[in-house]
Amino acid sequence: MARHHARAEPRARTAGASASVVLVTGVAGSGKSTVGLLLADRLGWAYQDADDFHTPANQARMAAGEALSEEDRRPWLAAVSAWIDRRIATREPAVIACSALRRAHRAQLAAGRPEVRLVYLHGSRQLIRSRLLSRHGHFFPAELLDSQFADLQEPEPEEHACVVDVDRPPEAVVTAVVALLGTGTDTGTGNGNGTGTSTDTEEPHMPPTASGEQWRLRHGAHEAVVVELGGALRHYEVAGRPLLDGFAADEQIIGGRGQLLVPWPNRVAGGRYRFGGAEDLQLPLTEPENDNAIHGLLRWVPWRLLARSEDAVTVGTTLFPQPGYPYRLEVRAEYRLGPEGLETTVISTNPGDTAAPYGVGQHPYLTVGTDLVDTALLTVPAGLRLSTDERGLPIGEEPVEGTAYDFRTARPIGEQRLDTAYTGLDRDPAGHCTVRLAHPSGRHGIDVRLVEGIRYVQVYTGDTLPEPGRRRRGVAIEPMSCPADAFRSGTALTVLQPGDSHVFRWVLAPWGSW
Repeated sequence: MARHHARAEPRARTAGASASVVLVTGVAGSGKSTVGLLLADRLGWAYQDADDFHTPANQARMAAGEALSEEDRRPWLAAVSAWIDRRIATREPAVIACSALRRAHRAQLAAGRPEVRLVYLHGSRQLIRSRLLSRHGHFFPAELLDSQFADLQEPEPEEHACVVDVDRPPEAVVTAVVALLGTGTDTGTGNGNGTGTSTDTEEPHMPPTASGEQWRLRHGAHEAVVVELGGALRHYEVAGRPLLDGFAADEQIIGGRGQLLVPWPNRVAGGRYRFGGAEDLQLPLTEPENDNAIHGLLRWVPWRLLARSEDAVTVGTTLFPQPGYPYRLEVRAEYRLGPEGLETTVISTNPGDTAAPYGVGQHPYLTVGTDLVDTALLTVPAGLRLSTDERGLPIGEEPVEGTAYDFRTARPIGEQRLDTAYTGLDRDPAGHCTVRLAHPSGRHGIDVRLVEGIRYVQVYTGDTLPEPGRRRRGVAIEPMSCPADAFRSGTALTVLQPGDSHVFRWVLAPWGSW
């Protein structure tokens, strides 16, 4: 199905337009009714389910597993349209949940009505199917899912839809919807006469910079900044003390700082690989001095804002088929601050009809306040490291025991030059692994918790960075789902089947007295 994703561009709507009707759309099973009801409650508005306008004959057809025709839908859409007009005319704000799968349906309900705001709940076919199969007592059977996706035409940019993914609790979806509505329109609570309290939680607009839009998150003493360019993590601090050796808003990103590495982390030798019986595929050589393709295809493209609140932001992009990677991926990353730190979750979905090779990583540089990393205490609970050749490509696994690469017990980095991938990770009962960087005093530090979808971690002391003044100032601790050259070796490579998603989750958790 087409995915144009006008996500998070409500600013393009007419300035000053106030929504008096919010139209919540999506396929059956996306949670329209639940989200619509919670949203109406949050705003203090009335709620209506458009299913109530279906004729008994239509409900009987759907219950019997029959897809509705356009002729069947015509009186239903007319009834919904009339209801919206009555709410607008009487200035009574409301939320209505309605599938409105086709653009023509949404045009009938919203076009020419600036008072109507469109919200589209997006979910993968796999997720929606699982939800439908678990529902009881609803007239829409799971067997009709294919007809829903066949009818679905996702919003075009000119529809200015607020698009929110539904792979999270309904309350979180509602929070994201309110944040997006708030960026472009006054969704005041109360009677809709413009005297209510605005739900807009966004700080004053920050102008574009070298890395694009800047989205600042705050939670207590924690503050982070995510940027439009590559969806990268630019900055993270606690109580004013930086925990990342990041980059300034007007500074070009070097060394991969904070960048998301999709659809592969690290290197692919010669940029050439084979997959699925195809002939050699050739990726761009982005590390030409070593004849490698490095760190994926999404570092230098703008990512869209999908959802926003004071302590969280979700950004996303589409990786379109291209030379060397003829596969399509929908990718989104959520950054969320909480009392324990900053959690990052990257979810990539294959919406195509063929399998796709996939890997993911991220490249933050950590600091504990030392001038250089030499005196910082490093702990890497891993029993194996990958040995590499002069091009940074793996040639084997070696036990760390008894070597200079053994950081299973905390010790100073010293003069050790690290650009090393570790595996054989020691995990706690929950399946998590924690890499730790601590101040020489041992009184404070930062943990990198490898939570989900991570089998390797790269540790890099920055000795080969192009700018000598940036070398060894921070330690890159890079969670990775697979090692370098996985597209060629197949080691830990994820194969995303059509409709499949991969979840990659890790946490930056500061500790001690800063």
